[in-house]
Amino acid sequence: MYKMVPFSDDLDLTDFYAKCAAKGFVNNSSRHMLVDCFKKEKEKQTWILYYNGVAAGSVACHSFPEMGEDAYRIAARSCVLTDELPRKSLFALKSMINNQNVTAQFFMTTCIQWAGLDKKHYVTTNNLEGGSQRLVHNIVFPNLEKVGMCKNVGTINYRGAEQTVWHFIPHVFYKDLEKYGRWQENF
Repeated sequence: MYKMVPFSDDLDLTDFYAKCAAKGFVNNSSRHMLVDCFKKEKEKQTWILYYNGVAAGSVACHSFPEMGEDAYRIAARSCVLTDELPRKSLFALKSMINNQNVTAQFFMTTCIQWAGLDKKHYVTTNNLEGGSQRLVHNIVFPNLEKVGMCKNVGTINYRGAEQTVWHFIPHVFYKDLEKYGRWQENF
């Protein structure tokens, strides 16, 4: 059973942080990197994805004044521990474009709902080594742009790295999500 849980001090994420560190997911390997890094943001929220009671992923969303008023950076600190989940083809390009992956089914929807559908939504990617960042930067988002789900709006130096900023278009996302199917499995 999948469950998205807002971060709180009550969560014991010791094993999750250790697993992230072992996989090289530096941005998810400690509370400092996953949660506390957003403490200066006006609005922010981090969630932990659980599968059958085990922490299997994380995502954050926060205000993004660099892109204007009512702007939010969604899908920040996205991380999926695929070994903890029943679906193993999470990063196949087809599953990414057809929204048949944890990021689309749970992370994007949760972030958009929290920020508000009427707000401006952005995702940042970079070409740094770490986690699956290069894959997302070089393959996933350029292909999502081809299907009209996002638009590359340029690069900025953000949080110590050159980042590409993608304007994410929720109404296209939700239309495609319904077209290809929402997961009905115990969420």
